[in-house]
Amino acid sequence: MSGDAASSQHPPAPPAYDPAAIETKWQQIWRDQGTNHTDLKGGKNPFYALMMFPYPSAEGLHVGNLFAFTGNDIYGRFHRLRGHTVFEPLGYDAFGIHSENYAIKVGEHPMRLIPRNIANFRRQLERAGLMVDWRYAVDTTDPSYYKWTQWVFIQLLKKGLAYKKKAAVNWCPSCKTVLANEQVVAGECERCATRVEQRQLEQWFFRISEYAPRLLANLEKLDWSHTTLTAQRNWIGKSEGAELRFGIREAPAAEPITVFTTRPDTIFGATYMVLAPEHPIVDVITLPEHRGAVDAYRERTASQDVVARKVNKDKTGVFTGAHAVNPATGQAIPIWIADYVLMEYGTGAIMAVPGHDERDFAFATTFSLPIVRVVAAAGETAQTPLIEACHQDRDGRLVNSAQFDGLSVADGMREIVAWLAGKGAGKAVVNYRLHDWCISRQRYWGPPIPVIYCDACGPQAVPEKDLPVILPDISDFRPDDSGISPLARHESWYHAPCPACGKQGRRETDVSDTFLDSGWYFLRYPSADRSDVPFDPALTKKWLPVTSYIGGNEHAVLHLLYSRFLTMVLHDLGLVDFEEPFAKFRAHGLIIKEGAKMSKTKGNVVVPDRLIDEWGADAFRTYLMFLGPYEEGGDFRDQGMSGVRRFLDRLWLAAHDASTDGKPDPIVIRKLHQTIRKVTEDIPALSYNTAIAAMMEYMNTLRKGERAVQRAEVEPLVQLVSPFAPHIAEELWSLFGHSESVFDAGWPSWDAALVREDTVQLAVQVNGKLRGTLAVSPDVSQDDALTLALAEPSIAKFVTEGPRKVVFVRGRLLNLVV
Repeated sequence: MSGDAASSQHPPAPPAYDPAAIETKWQQIWRDQGTNHTDLKGGKNPFYALMMFPYPSAEGLHVGNLFAFTGNDIYGRFHRLRGHTVFEPLGYDAFGIHSENYAIKVGEHPMRLIPRNIANFRRQLERAGLMVDWRYAVDTTDPSYYKWTQWVFIQLLKKGLAYKKKAAVNWCPSCKTVLANEQVVAGECERCATRVEQRQLEQWFFRISEYAPRLLANLEKLDWSHTTLTAQRNWIGKSEGAELRFGIREAPAAEPITVFTTRPDTIFGATYMVLAPEHPIVDVITLPEHRGAVDAYRERTASQDVVARKVNKDKTGVFTGAHAVNPATGQAIPIWIADYVLMEYGTGAIMAVPGHDERDFAFATTFSLPIVRVVAAAGETAQTPLIEACHQDRDGRLVNSAQFDGLSVADGMREIVAWLAGKGAGKAVVNYRLHDWCISRQRYWGPPIPVIYCDACGPQAVPEKDLPVILPDISDFRPDDSGISPLARHESWYHAPCPACGKQGRRETDVSDTFLDSGWYFLRYPSADRSDVPFDPALTKKWLPVTSYIGGNEHAVLHLLYSRFLTMVLHDLGLVDFEEPFAKFRAHGLIIKEGAKMSKTKGNVVVPDRLIDEWGADAFRTYLMFLGPYEEGGDFRDQGMSGVRRFLDRLWLAAHDASTDGKPDPIVIRKLHQTIRKVTEDIPALSYNTAIAAMMEYMNTLRKGERAVQRAEVEPLVQLVSPFAPHIAEELWSLFGHSESVFDAGWPSWDAALVREDTVQLAVQVNGKLRGTLAVSPDVSQDDALTLALAEPSIAKFVTEGPRKVVFVRGRLLNLVV
């Protein structure tokens, strides 16, 4: 046979699939052609696809970072294909303790180390093929960014929402700084797991507690992950109850002690009172003979951290010698101090009802204090002994409660509060668990708080024209245990003229919490190229609130709550026209490695560079999404990459083998349309793993047997694959002769008639036991299904008479009850 004849029968083999070459090629094309650039001003149908920006606090990204970013990228690319102008920015949350601690660990200055880390992060992110418009990247350590972080602080200061006070705060002796309550987990620092201490320090706070009602109410209208909403709802912690006033027997002219309680119905059972050791009235009421014991106890308590006091089960306390007057009974009850009562919760005082509260019961038992039942559940009476606190009593009736005996708990609450209010001894109130946000940090690596102290004028905000207050490059940046910022060591920096009178003042030497940096970054992205405003009003109105936000649920009561608060403040100031920053939020899952959470100490952190070198970014991206449900995560195993790479290899060959000479196979086309519908429905639901499985299943149908693949059968598959594997999709789209990017080509549609199955398998049960299946039309009626079932001997033999009842679920189940 001649060479010409041989070549006509055996077309040349397609070029080998070379991910490295293809990915390098298309990333350069995207850069050269501005494929990922967003027309922020003129773009139609805007879609803001936001992902939480990373801490560049290590040398590089790990697989968990790219799991999060890839999921968001797929979502953004899908919406671009569906006709939206998608803005997908990214930046670096580069200030803060994470980055500073890493710099200290490796023995480098953060001003030199962090820029290198950022450059490496950028390289890895670009290599992963993200659709990021890098023209709008932000870096929280850039003075052009933190100028506006300082501006945000000043707006809160002007509105009276920023204040400084001395308070008991959480101190991490390892990180050597204050922690917000939200940064303490089970009494330990959430960063380093060191046991937290309590210190009294002068700190700056934001009055987030004033926004608690709105922060809670707005949760009802947010399209957020359920777990995130629940975490915020619990953290804000609304409590409906009453404030009750107890006079002091030894000082009848003194201001009564106010307590907050969610159970005013139990006041007749209040047999003692407990104050927080820090309560200022302790100094006033303590009798001389008890002063020594009280002072010693207060000193011991001061050395405890706030969180440990909340969870400590050992009951300790000291009697002050003074007595409060129960406003319901008129009886004098002893006033104690105990560490389980905290000044920051409620009023710092509780009425103790040991008969109906476990902590009070334990305390009363320890110190032989009276215990009285005031609620009786079904089958109990006023005399039923209490061997433990009766706290499951909401359905009971009041007893030992004078004229209120016999009332339900709910009625008793209302009537007792009204009765005490008439006596001037109480009122109904709503309290919240949320406390003000401590933003001071006694560290170096952060934006200096823009305040100057003047002996004559007091604290003064730095004028906007003088922003940013530049963080100086100092060599002795490491923190110590003094509670004083490293910046306080540098007089030449902190000496500054008072903005009001011009006399020498002193700069604030604390820096602000990194969560202030990230609390507004989403507003900055569209205006990152503007130096004259923090955010352009017209662009902000067009692009915000954020359409879709994807991130980690570990920030449910940190970043996400603080961002909502700051946005509400800016709304109240008339600077934005929305209260909520994120219309939709979804929390992604967690990637583990062979059954264990990834960590450097376990040596199981997966660095993406090696895997991309071996398999390609497209295979890596697709495998990450195939591990399991995106909102749950999955177990990363290197060997799992091969299956996804095999799928892309088959796609490559199918596209190169595709012909336009024949006709598409009707069976393949039906499966194609079913796949289009499945992927179209799964991506918005973040069900990426099942979307990929559907495409793999279609590939099996497409490549079944020796038949010639038609271009019409494979070209739509390239579009479906493109959000997951953008580089190979661009290459194959170009192979088919298209000059535009696949991401500007639109999304394939499906034919409703083709996605319907001709028949479905209907399960037939008799008395709940499966007796057979029937191949029926998807819209078969109950009567027709029953006729077909009774015509089957294998089923009919179990139905000797007509069924008494028929349960029919169209297309799925027929159950005959006989």
